[in-house]
Amino acid sequence: MTLPITLALGAVIGVFLGLLGGGGSILAVPALVYVLAVPVEQAIPMSLVVVAVASAVGALPKVRAGQVQWRLAGVFAAAGIPATFVGSSIGRHLPESVLLLGFAAVMVIAGIRMVMDNADTGTACTVGDSGINWRRCATRSIPVGLAVGVLTGLFGVGGGFLVVPALVLLLGVQMPIAIGTSLLIIVANSVAGSLAHASQSSIDWIITAAFVATAVAGSLIAGQVGTRLDTGRIQRWFAYLVFAVAAYVVVDIVFLR
Repeated sequence: MTLPITLALGAVIGVFLGLLGGGGSILAVPALVYVLAVPVEQAIPMSLVVVAVASAVGALPKVRAGQVQWRLAGVFAAAGIPATFVGSSIGRHLPESVLLLGFAAVMVIAGIRMVMDNADTGTACTVGDSGINWRRCATRSIPVGLAVGVLTGLFGVGGGFLVVPALVLLLGVQMPIAIGTSLLIIVANSVAGSLAHASQSSIDWIITAAFVATAVAGSLIAGQVGTRLDTGRIQRWFAYLVFAVAAYVVVDIVFLR
């Protein structure tokens, strides 16, 4: 019975990934922990594998379309990759209840970002047609890269809900390029996070492979269908689902355990 449930969960999360981008993967850890009864220290690296593969698949068309700012991706990854090892090291010293409560807080932040999402573009680091002023934008991009890396290593999330707003609002990157660049950053951080957890946690590769297969399939199908749907409304309803799951996690930890 576990395998069919895994396939179904992977498909659902893949559909959200295809419709909404990297934020859809934030339900991977709660799904593994509460539906498949996977221990949280094992669910985190499994989630990172799912996030890495799904984001890599999503990034390919963006790369082919030239919708990637490679230098920005490099700056964020250079800051984020070492930070993922810091986050995973911190996580190993925290009890499961604290990790899950922290994850619930991250989910609330991600949900708020989804509800407040808008198409505004900042100009803090852009200088006309000459691109990005790296001297000014380094002080903005590096701290965000570090924060996303720590969250990735600590909670197994890709961090797209922080990277995309940072690229758009702080660095003045256009949304299509921000999404493509964010996916590459997520891939780099997730791979690093998986390696950071590899020596400490065993991964159930059968469940992980099934999860990845249906998540990628669901993502690709939803990505095609999503062009004809009101993704703004879907994103808001998904944010409400994220709030509900976060509330359940808090109630479970505080009152039911």
